[in-house]
Amino acid sequence: MPHLRPLSLEEITDPELQQRLDDYQRIRKFIPNSVKTMARRPNIAKRFADLNKVILYEGTVSEELKMLISLASSYAAGCRYCQSHMANLASIYKASDEKIAALWEFERSSLFNQAERAAISLALKAGTLPNEASKEDFDELAKYFDEGQIVEIVASIALFGYLNRWNDTMATELEAYPKEVAQRAIGKTDWNPGKHG
Repeated sequence: MPHLRPLSLEEITDPELQQRLDDYQRIRKFIPNSVKTMARRPNIAKRFADLNKVILYEGTVSEELKMLISLASSYAAGCRYCQSHMANLASIYKASDEKIAALWEFERSSLFNQAERAAISLALKAGTLPNEASKEDFDELAKYFDEGQIVEIVASIALFGYLNRWNDTMATELEAYPKEVAQRAIGKTDWNPGKHG
């Protein structure tokens, strides 16, 4: 049970925020309860939506890889809510269910190339507390990504540092659509919604 209930769409009256919610509905097929909870402070919700858009949907690192990086970071942090959301977005951005499920085996799986392995390895290390990212991780990233792309990768990890803390702290209730995708894509890995169910 969430610590704060998400606002209903009728309770969200800020027109700019309503536009952001329409974008979520169009891209994700639902409106996240996390954002509907943040909507009690519309400026927080709007600025978060702006940051989310800039990090995940702009730049030269593929959306698929950013979603997998964010999923790996959420795995490391243990946030089941974000894991389901990122399984959904990885699927939307063309990662197969097989690849999504193989994320824990990325170092051995033929579904991942060396560049993806370097980025996912950093995400797993940076998503833990204490942070385990090292110079060696950045040396490996630099083989495949330029400095601007490395900023995109770290920004994706950091965005989910915020979201993992937000959703686990709030015990945000998981929506039906991403729960269904997560059960399909990562349910075989013993995934369950935990406190978000």
